[in-house]
Amino acid sequence: MNVAVLRTSSTGDVQPEFDIGATADAEISSSATVPEEPAASSSSNTGSTSKRAYPLPAEVPTQPGLKGLHFDFNDGCRVVVQESEHAWRVRLSDLDTGNTLFETELKAGRVNSSKRYYVRFHVEAWQNGESVFVHEFSAADRNVLIQFPLGTLGDTLGWFPYAVKFQERHKCRLTCGMSDKLIPLFRDAYPDITFLTHEEIAPENYYATYNMGLFFDDKDNLHQPCDFRHVGLHRTAGYILGVDPTEAPPRIALADDTRPIAEPYVVIATQSTTQAKYWNNPTGWHDIVAFLKDAGYRVICIDQKRVHGTGLVWNHLPHGVEDETGDRPLAERARWIKHADLFVGLASGLSWLAWCTGTPVVMISGFSHPTTEFYTPYRVINYHACNSCWSDPKHRFDHSDFLWCPRHKDTPRQFECTRLITTEQVKSIIRLIPGFARSRQTSEQ
Repeated sequence: MNVAVLRTSSTGDVQPEFDIGATADAEISSSATVPEEPAASSSSNTGSTSKRAYPLPAEVPTQPGLKGLHFDFNDGCRVVVQESEHAWRVRLSDLDTGNTLFETELKAGRVNSSKRYYVRFHVEAWQNGESVFVHEFSAADRNVLIQFPLGTLGDTLGWFPYAVKFQERHKCRLTCGMSDKLIPLFRDAYPDITFLTHEEIAPENYYATYNMGLFFDDKDNLHQPCDFRHVGLHRTAGYILGVDPTEAPPRIALADDTRPIAEPYVVIATQSTTQAKYWNNPTGWHDIVAFLKDAGYRVICIDQKRVHGTGLVWNHLPHGVEDETGDRPLAERARWIKHADLFVGLASGLSWLAWCTGTPVVMISGFSHPTTEFYTPYRVINYHACNSCWSDPKHRFDHSDFLWCPRHKDTPRQFECTRLITTEQVKSIIRLIPGFARSRQTSEQ
C-alpha cells in the first residue's frame, strides 16, 4: 500500500518525504497540517490540473475523542493526538477486509490514511498498553460532504446519482458541493440533500468528505480504488464511494416544464471542449440536419457557443438549424431536450443532460469507448477506424491541447475516429428510434 510520509525528527522538525510511490499505509506528522494532494480532473476541463479542484478540509480533524485526540474522515481517515504523559499507539484498519492498514507509535502529531476514497475505517488508539479510544466509521445521522469539481457538466451529472446512493445506504446528512449552474437542476428534485457552492462550504462541519474526479495520474490508486478508464467515467464514482456502480440517471427539476414549440422537433448539440470529441465528418451535420428536416422535424441547436475552436480550426453552427445557442440556464436547455423526439449529440455534457430527461440520445463518438459514457442503444461508433484513445490508460489526455489525437496527430489519420463515421451510419441509428417511423415514411415518400 502507498503513502506520503511526514516523519518527526529528533529535533521535532517535520522532515517531508512526500513520495506517492512509497510503501506504507498512512501519513505521520508532528502537526495537523494537510499536505497537498494530486489535483483531480474532469473530462471537460480545459485549464491547468495543478490547482486543487476542491476546498481544503479543516486543518484539525473535526471529531473530538478522549485526551485531546481528534479524528475524522475528511480527506481520508485523519487522527491527531496531543502530547501527554505516555506515547500513543494508533492503528487504522479496514472493517470490511479485516486488514490492518497502518499502525504506529508517536508522542504527538497526525496520522492520515493514504486512501482518500471511501473505506469503512476502524480507528483505535492506546496509551501505556491500554486502549483509550475506539471508533468504527458510521455516517448515520452525521454530516457528510461530497464535492464535485467546477467547470464540468456531464461528469457531475454522471457522478451525482452515486452520491444519492451513498446517502441512502449510510442514512447520512448529505451536502453536495458543486457549481451554482447545476444546483438549480437538483435542489427541488432532492430536498433531503443540501447543495452548496464551493465558496459556501464550511469544512469544519463534516464528519467525512469525498471528492469526485478523474484522477488520470493516480497510479497508486490513492484517490480511486481502480482506474476510471477501466470502469467508466461515471461509474468510477460508485467505486470511490463504495456503492453499487450500476448507472442510473439523476432526477432533475424544471421550473418551466412546458413544451417550447408545438411542432415536432429534434435537438442537436455539435460543440465540445476538444476537437477529438467533435463529429469530424466534413458534411456530417449538414447532411443530418437536412435528413431530419426532410423527415418533418424542426431542428434546434442548443449549444452554448455558435462557434468554437482554436488557431486555424473553428467549428460553426450547422447550416439550416434554428439557433437557440448562448449563455442560457441549463434548465432551459433541459426543457428543450425533454420535449424533443430525439437528441443528437457527442460524448459531451449536453448528451448527459439529455440522458437525465429520458429523451432518446443518439451519441456520435469515437475517441471514447462506449463503456466510458452511459448506455444508449443509439450509440454511433466506427470500429474500422482508430478509436477509444481517451479510454486507453497508455494515452494521458492533455486538457490543454485542443487538437489532442495521441495516435495520429499531424498525420492524414488525425481524428479518423469520427471523420469516418458516415452520414448513412448515423441515419441508420436514428431510424431505429421508436416513433421515428412516421417521420421516416414521410421522408421516403
